[in-house]
Amino acid sequence: MDVNTDLAMWSNQLIISAMIVYAVAMIFYAFDLFGGRELKQTEASASSTAKPSNVRRTNRKTTTALLDPPQTDVSAEATTGSGKDKPRRGARIGTALLVLAALLHVAAVLTRALSVMRVPWGNMMEYVLTATVITVIVFLIVDIKKEIRYLGTIVAGGVLLCLGLAITVFYTPAAKLIPALDSYWIAIHVPIAILSTSLLYISAILAVFQILKNAQETKNPKWLRFMRRMPASIDLERFSYTIAAVGFITWTFTLIAGAIWAEVAWSRYWGWDSKEIWTFVVWVIYAAYLHARATRGWGPTKVAVLNLIGIATVIFNFTVVNMYFNGLHSYSGLS
Repeated sequence: MDVNTDLAMWSNQLIISAMIVYAVAMIFYAFDLFGGRELKQTEASASSTAKPSNVRRTNRKTTTALLDPPQTDVSAEATTGSGKDKPRRGARIGTALLVLAALLHVAAVLTRALSVMRVPWGNMMEYVLTATVITVIVFLIVDIKKEIRYLGTIVAGGVLLCLGLAITVFYTPAAKLIPALDSYWIAIHVPIAILSTSLLYISAILAVFQILKNAQETKNPKWLRFMRRMPASIDLERFSYTIAAVGFITWTFTLIAGAIWAEVAWSRYWGWDSKEIWTFVVWVIYAAYLHARATRGWGPTKVAVLNLIGIATVIFNFTVVNMYFNGLHSYSGLS
């Protein structure tokens, strides 16, 4: 079947439109994240000490001081309330824009798929296009259950960067699948890998915030003031671990499905191909991360660093291995 060039062109235009909206959403999220000037007033009023309002003598040698509850400065509270509304309003606007960008993004994926009448992950460009929209959807779904809008700046910024690479460095014109990928396994193996990548990316963002929050809690440098409105580092670490654990499970299925597909395609489950090796390396690193977290002597920061090494390996596996390593998995679509 011939490629529908009109739909392919529309897909490219929708990608650019989504990028513009992602950029604006990132700005609003950044305003929410770094607009913490008023938060100092909240902390100052919350930390006001109770003062004795009345002293009662009970006998000749003892007195009892009756303490009133801490008094909050009404004017400061009012100022803080209006101040906090602005960052929160920024987050709400950022989320609304992120939803709009995601809709444009989904439309770009669908038009790309319809232009070639196949699944939209047959090369590096399409993989990035699909993986980024899945990342945004996962973020929005999780945000409904547990507010994580503070991640919005990096989520929107990361997606914006990836889409920029998709239409420049990774750009591949719409075309039919190459014969090696023309299998029903592409609809099983690759989507699981995409979901795994999205989950591990979000977990890594949480790990970054965990490290920063821990530094703010222990050293409290001025440049980390914006972290005061973040959850406690221990909560960020637990959440990061939970998502990484799910991502590890789906990555395990990615590895298993890939081995089964390899047996169908090449009559062997494992051939020490460069892609197979690095996919296994990613699995080993995240297995080490999960093990280290349960091992005494590994602090939360060290464990978070392992998480970041894991996502760096995922990125290396997708970019460097796909583009520069020769092997049976050379499906980048780049010439």
